[in-house]
Amino acid sequence: MHPALAFDGPVLGLDDKVTWNLAILENGTHEILRLVGAIEAAESDIAASAKWQTCGKMARSFFYDNTGPHMLNMDFKKTVVIHTAAMEWVPSPRAGVWRKPLAREEAERGHATSIVRYDPDASFSSHNHPLGEEILVLDGVFSDETGDFRAGTYFRNPKGFVHTPFSKQGCTILVKLHQFQPDDTARLALDTTKGLWQRLDNGIGILPLHEHKDERVLLVRLPASVPGIVHAHPGGEEIYVISGTIKDENGSYPAGTWLRFPRGSSHTPVAVSDALLWIKSGHIG
Repeated sequence: MHPALAFDGPVLGLDDKVTWNLAILENGTHEILRLVGAIEAAESDIAASAKWQTCGKMARSFFYDNTGPHMLNMDFKKTVVIHTAAMEWVPSPRAGVWRKPLAREEAERGHATSIVRYDPDASFSSHNHPLGEEILVLDGVFSDETGDFRAGTYFRNPKGFVHTPFSKQGCTILVKLHQFQPDDTARLALDTTKGLWQRLDNGIGILPLHEHKDERVLLVRLPASVPGIVHAHPGGEEIYVISGTIKDENGSYPAGTWLRFPRGSSHTPVAVSDALLWIKSGHIG
């Protein structure tokens, strides 16, 4: 961890310095690290009041995101790229359950996308899912009252579905909360390791997982041998790189990268090494 991620000093106009430190931890952008460098310099500068004031304004502009004090990556007109492997785990309200927040509307409710880790024998309290819960099990075994689900299981738990999740051996999951369309009420629990893949002429493999109106969710096997194809996102798109590495005009994205593209965007992805991708499209507001 960067030594500046835990510092003593003014709260920079935010609710508290712990929240500010978590904002740095969750985003890890060059701009935030540059700001932290300015804060460090200010610690040894007696006449630093103007510098502190500038830092406070920058921090407030970044953290509040023009919307609210707990919001994270909620501007859907922007492209977001997060290399989750480089993030630190943040504790949840339940012991043994950890998070890497990717997008969040409020601290513990509303729209949220996260990577969540359950330590062995960890559990979460019983809860409902206003506007749904979407889960992809990345490793280990995720469990609730309905069964035990290994890596590769894809869930959709609609509003009204109540469960008490836990993991005996531990697991890691991709979780999306409060993002269903109101009339999307199907509950799914699909073992993608047993799915019927569609193979396209160019060698790309596709496994459809869910479709509702313009929204589509699928797994894609992208071989490194396939040349880049210009790909448009009329309704926006999210990608989570499960394995392998892909790249486009703007960078390289190894396993663990989460990307979100706004409506009307496009890119030309190509696999650097054979890649397995979780892709959701047509749902960006």
